[in-house]
Amino acid sequence: MPSASIRSTISLLTLCTAIGVVTLLALATGPLEISLAQIPALLHQSGASSPDSAFQVLALWQIRVPRIVLAIVVGAALAQSGAAMQGLMRNPLADPGLIGVASGAALAAAAAIVLGTNLMPLPAYVSAPVAAFGGGLAAAYLVIRLSSAYGRTSVTTMLLAGLAINAIAGAGIGFLAYLADDTALRSVTYWMFGSLGKAGWPELRIALPLLLIPLLLIPLAANPLNALQLGEAEAQHLGVDVERLKRRLLALIVIAVAVSVSLAGIVGFVGLIIPHLVRLWFGPDHRRVLPFSALAGSLLLLLADTASRSLFSPAELPIGILTALIGGPFFLFLLMRQLGRETLP
Repeated sequence: MPSASIRSTISLLTLCTAIGVVTLLALATGPLEISLAQIPALLHQSGASSPDSAFQVLALWQIRVPRIVLAIVVGAALAQSGAAMQGLMRNPLADPGLIGVASGAALAAAAAIVLGTNLMPLPAYVSAPVAAFGGGLAAAYLVIRLSSAYGRTSVTTMLLAGLAINAIAGAGIGFLAYLADDTALRSVTYWMFGSLGKAGWPELRIALPLLLIPLLLIPLAANPLNALQLGEAEAQHLGVDVERLKRRLLALIVIAVAVSVSLAGIVGFVGLIIPHLVRLWFGPDHRRVLPFSALAGSLLLLLADTASRSLFSPAELPIGILTALIGGPFFLFLLMRQLGRETLP
């Protein structure tokens, strides 16, 4: 059995290599045919020697590269947020969506799409992400406020408030879908299932700094999260300010999920299955769980996006369908596994 450091090194090299290989495949995948052999020359090409190469350079730099970058950072943000949420809740079935961020963002985005300029005097491609970000923050703030009393945050109350917000948001989305015309309904449906199709450099210039903040700061809470697994009272005795840890991590999780949903729509199960798989491999130490969840989340979303573009090309399958097909059965497996443990004498 290899030591933890050797296992970490091998896993790091494997994940980075896999991300590199899938990135090359993603660069070559799409309606416009580009071979793997052409990619290095096209990426370094400043001018186009022919109309065909001009289209290929444009497709690479303006469509595929931004999409790949977005898949990497969104996958990392969702998976790492899920790992932090599971550590905070001390429950492997916890998910960032439980605090209402994703559903609040989806409701606000649906309102922006259906109501258009009546809600926000902005173009649709701007108003939906802006509304989604604001809706995610508002929903999370409401959940956290409802679950906080006397300077303490109740995890149980937070989960119940999150379920209520999710139900209300679902009803709101259903009502907006009833009001929507065919075009708006298609946009709302596509948003609900997630897509990286609208990735571009303007969006990335805003999203990257916002997503890098939680990606860099969440791993700093690894040791306090390890102490928290012993229980809140024990962590407090070990010098961890539990309430401050909760507030800080929840704020970072909310930012990561709200930005991710505002750009990619609802991409389910990445924050659930990836942290659990990483824990199965590395154990419960958050010093490894948090960074490796980010890498594995990037790989999963990059794979799912590449598959969504190639399975029914030139049509594109919403990325959330693929992650749900993977995550749904795995979630049932986790439930059955946990129930089996609880029924053992």
